[in-house]
Amino acid sequence: MPESGASRAQQERTHTSTTGTGTAEPGTAPGAGTRDRKTDKTDRTDKADGTGRADATDRTGTAAAGTAGTPPGKPAVTGAARRTGLLVTLVLGGLTALPPLSMDMYLPALPAVTESLQAPAATVQLTLTACLTGMALGQLVVGPMSDRWGRRGPLLLGMIVYVVATAICVFAPTAELLIGFRLLQGLAGSAGIVIARAVVRDMYDGVEMAKFFSTLMLISGVAPIIAPLIGGQVLRFTDWRGVFAVLTLVGLVLTLVVWKWLHETLPPQDRHTGGIGDTLRTMRGLLADRVFTGYMIAGSLAFAGLFAYVSASPFVMQEIYGASPQTFSLLFGVNSIGLVAVGQINGKLLVGRVSLDKVLTFGLSVIVLAATALLLMTSGVFGDVGLVPVAAGLFVLMSAMGLAAPNTNAQALMRTKHAAGSASALLGTSSFLIGAVASPLVGIAGEDTAVPMALVQLVCGVGAMACFLGMCRPWQRTSTP
Repeated sequence: MPESGASRAQQERTHTSTTGTGTAEPGTAPGAGTRDRKTDKTDRTDKADGTGRADATDRTGTAAAGTAGTPPGKPAVTGAARRTGLLVTLVLGGLTALPPLSMDMYLPALPAVTESLQAPAATVQLTLTACLTGMALGQLVVGPMSDRWGRRGPLLLGMIVYVVATAICVFAPTAELLIGFRLLQGLAGSAGIVIARAVVRDMYDGVEMAKFFSTLMLISGVAPIIAPLIGGQVLRFTDWRGVFAVLTLVGLVLTLVVWKWLHETLPPQDRHTGGIGDTLRTMRGLLADRVFTGYMIAGSLAFAGLFAYVSASPFVMQEIYGASPQTFSLLFGVNSIGLVAVGQINGKLLVGRVSLDKVLTFGLSVIVLAATALLLMTSGVFGDVGLVPVAAGLFVLMSAMGLAAPNTNAQALMRTKHAAGSASALLGTSSFLIGAVASPLVGIAGEDTAVPMALVQLVCGVGAMACFLGMCRPWQRTSTP
């Protein structure tokens, strides 16, 4: 358990009082009370390095990440450091936004792909499954790689492969080849997801990490809103291949930005030097941590409820409740805005004032209540309720995700400073795999009922709450690890 903020502050005050009185060097009379000019010059240089120019550590973005990660007693950062922190935030936000862009921009083009490649709809659907599977499994490889070789190298390699695979998708002549390269696209794109979380863990700790995750949701949460709109506009001027051309351009720009501005955040002395055996032992140790695993499963089940909504909402809103495509796009955007807005309330107002576990308990409770209301409405208990009540229930459920997602990630990663990459890989893989299992279940009863969607969301919400209470046991822990 790391030291508390009070103990760190006390140590810093002790250190300040010791150095401030001018501790004598060997051979100097005790109690000299002054430091020589060489020492003063060195101190001034150190201060300049910490605020003005970046040294080998500061360039990583750790020291220059902004006041959020500054320990108690440290001087305030300069405007240049704040700009660096903002830039790092935008880069990490872009990395976390790439997966929803890769998935949602492609959705409006599915019918066109079916016609163009003369393949069954079920086969074309596998292009989505392949990308999702790749993103899930790739994290298990990239996460440990980043713990061994640092964050920057594996991230750049993954982004380059992503750009190449996406570019090849533009020219895929058959559905089978498109499925294969979508799998490769997902495998490579997973580097952005897993390493972004690991970089946040390198840079921040405690409630500041939860705040940063909430900030990332502001950026990555916009992606599901604009992705279908961008895809639809691209299809107005070109065919489905143009969607992959745009994704290739986005990936290329993001790769260049990472190469130029996102520096290494994992010092060599903190890296793991073992091989596959060491990686497996690390992951086994993480999974043996009951509290970490509880947060991981709780967050994954909540995320599965989000997947169920994304998979079923086009059919539920349009086919069952008669919403037009424009109305559906508006409701989809409103729900995404609700998720982002609540995430910002979490980061700006709640974190630091209210216990993360209390906020998480409230968020999961709202998810369960909203899913229960949706199940009652869709099953006909209240009669024919129409579109508005169902849309309102989905809005409440989606907004509550803004309390569940950042806090489960933050609480889990707080326990894993020694292996942030591997922990991030487990968090991401668990979320994607459970989400991939939940998504097909929403259509198990056909396209004429919304009951499966509501039932899957309720089961996921109750399961998340049960894992959180049964495994994390927040009442037994009086402080944040």
